[in-house]
Amino acid sequence: MKNILMLNIQRVLAFRYARSVVGMFVASMTVLIVCALPARAIEIQEVVSPKGIRAWLVEDDSVPLISMRFSFKGGTSQDPSGREGLANLMTGLFDEGAGDLKSDAFQERMDNLGAEMSFSATQDSVSGGIRMLAENRDAVTSLLALAVNKPRFDQDAVDRIRQQVVASIEASQRDPSTIASRKFSEVLYGNHPYARPNDGTVKSLQSITRDDLVNFHRRNFARDHLTIGVVGAINAQDLGALLDKVFGELPAMAELVPVPDAKLALGTTTSLNFDMPQTSISFVYPAIPRKDPEFFAAYLMNHILGGGFTSRLYAEVREKRGLAYSVSSSMVLRDHVSALMISTATRPDKAQESLKIIREQVAAMAADGPTEEELAAAKSFLKGSYAVNNLDSSAAIAETLVSLQEAGLPRDYIDRRSELIEAVTLHQVKAIARKLLEAEPAILIFGPAQS
Repeated sequence: MKNILMLNIQRVLAFRYARSVVGMFVASMTVLIVCALPARAIEIQEVVSPKGIRAWLVEDDSVPLISMRFSFKGGTSQDPSGREGLANLMTGLFDEGAGDLKSDAFQERMDNLGAEMSFSATQDSVSGGIRMLAENRDAVTSLLALAVNKPRFDQDAVDRIRQQVVASIEASQRDPSTIASRKFSEVLYGNHPYARPNDGTVKSLQSITRDDLVNFHRRNFARDHLTIGVVGAINAQDLGALLDKVFGELPAMAELVPVPDAKLALGTTTSLNFDMPQTSISFVYPAIPRKDPEFFAAYLMNHILGGGFTSRLYAEVREKRGLAYSVSSSMVLRDHVSALMISTATRPDKAQESLKIIREQVAAMAADGPTEEELAAAKSFLKGSYAVNNLDSSAAIAETLVSLQEAGLPRDYIDRRSELIEAVTLHQVKAIARKLLEAEPAILIFGPAQS
């Protein structure tokens, strides 16, 4: 949430050299560990700590670096009504003091150790991560344990981070794409928590108190909804002790408010007038959850329709007609909704033509599906790109370990993924195209009145 330019100048000058030297070393080690891992199959161990905390570990001693990612279920969907932005605000405060250490002292120690700690919130989880040199493991994880268990939430830090978020919100209120995205979420999800902006509103942020932060942390940070992935120079026994050190004192059970599944406002069209150079167009169709047996068929179909530079939408909308610089489709998979979204932006006088072409391409896919050649090309691309997109750094591998666990996938998924993709038949892809794309979509048209 904060970047180095926002820190006070004295702290920057005092630690710039130390950070740059250690940071460059850690970065170089990250490259080395990534180069080392693909040389053999990634072996994922399941580690269970003495207190029963589970984590997935990819052990690699080739470089002295450890990356850890973890997440707690909940996220911004747990923000109370009128306190929207609470989870997001909280994530900006974990390195602003913990235990007996105030903000400057905590950050100074992290700087001296060359460690990188981060937290963020999505609609379904609050996530954190740490990257450190193996020789500094004990000292860094002591700081992480303080941040996870005993964040201070000092009022001066709360006020400062809140003002940064408010400034970001006020700036985004002048950004057409952000306005369109927020409005579409409201239309698409109605009264569901997914309709609310993750960072809240200026009004809701001003309502958040320190007690709100303390209570949110207590209710959401618990061991039963914790997922962990670790990569690097640490063995299973040492990781077990580390897990208990960092997470072992958290409550056993979270106190999460039940969140219902979202119902997409399919079959609706929303037009919003806004004075801007281009018209933004979005379509939303139903999709399927990650664990559905038909997932890979839908995944391949989406890629052929609009998932890359060789997709049908890209070819028809951009290359053949020059209607837009970019057009794409993607599958949005959350805990309580699955959707296939198509997005583009075009000149206002070309908006209706773009709408027509997109509808025609979707209808053609629903009616006839892809060709054998298109399916073969999609399989080849999606098999080959996985390592680049998900395994290109130790932090990315750790994040992938968390994502796989959250999706309920087995430890051998990475090894079996190509086999699962190759097993999908043309008949299955055609069937899922009909199933998903014959629905009437939700449509948002956002731009000048003439569009």
